[in-house]
Amino acid sequence: LPQATTEPPKKKPDPVTSETVVIWGLRLWQVIGIFAIFVLAVIITLCCIFKCRIPRTKKEIEARYAQRQAAKTYADKLETVPPLNELTEIPG
Repeated sequence: LPQATTEPPKKKPDPVTSETVVIWGLRLWQVIGIFAIFVLAVIITLCCIFKCRIPRTKKEIEARYAQRQAAKTYADKLETVPPLNELTEIPG
């Protein structure tokens, strides 16, 4: 049997809305906005540093593949060339 008391009922916490103050007096939407801008800045910076561009067309993809194959062939041929001092030796 619950006892009747004269204490007021416990107050429920306010529901969280976009206007709820979260930290340093900033509202929730402001904190989310600042975080989103920070993440976007990091992504843009990384893309500028590492030049991570995704080819868009079939032509670009094929051109890149051909470029890689040509570079590989060139590197393989370069390994078969004898050292410079062997090429410049004068016989006798």
